[in-house]
Amino acid sequence: MEKLEKLKELIKESNNIVFFGGAGVSTESGIPDFRSQDGLYHMKYDYPPEEILSHTFFESKTKEFFKFYKDKLNCLDVEPNICHKYLEKLEREGKLKAIITQNIDGLHTKAGSKKVLELHGSIYRNTCESCGKKYDPEIVFDKKTEIPTCSCGGIIKPDVVLYEEPLDEETVSETIQVLRNADLLIVAGTSLTVYPASSFIHYFGGKNLVIINRDDTSFDSMATLVIHDSLGNVFKYLNDSKK
Repeated sequence: MEKLEKLKELIKESNNIVFFGGAGVSTESGIPDFRSQDGLYHMKYDYPPEEILSHTFFESKTKEFFKFYKDKLNCLDVEPNICHKYLEKLEREGKLKAIITQNIDGLHTKAGSKKVLELHGSIYRNTCESCGKKYDPEIVFDKKTEIPTCSCGGIIKPDVVLYEEPLDEETVSETIQVLRNADLLIVAGTSLTVYPASSFIHYFGGKNLVIINRDDTSFDSMATLVIHDSLGNVFKYLNDSKK
């Protein structure tokens, strides 16, 4: 309770807040994360998920890629949770300047947030590799087709950053900029082990760094405040205490 009150106070006194979130933000909506014991990386497939979600695998075993993608990464019907909703409210109040997310589920945008920097892309954007035509995710997740193809015959690739692929340069540039300008950085629901995303924390030059995560991270010693709790508990407290 003392730590949650401290977080509430830090938010109150800050006017340029940036939120940096990982898979733990979405687990509250029922989406499994990748690295916990009940996450995707511990499920059994013919290939390890890291291999399936690689550029090489997408190119060489496209049918198997889409089988996994449609089965495990379709979260179109998932709804934003209290964390997404609280952040949207904080943005509306003018205090939260940007959300940086490692998630591809689009839930921050679905909750109404405007400034969302999606480091690893989004399932909601899909592009034909041949002609560049854009497609809605429903086309890609349609289980009646093994491989989604464009009217031109090209393969429709989801705009998600696969292993072996670089991050979008414009998104990276914007991420670094908002981190440099922030006075409070809240990092939540991420183990901060995924490179290069985790390295961006070093660009934060503000006064207060808050880390909210179930487990320890390698950045805990740098933080003003560390909270080991579920994001649901933390953001419900913040939301309810503002009423």
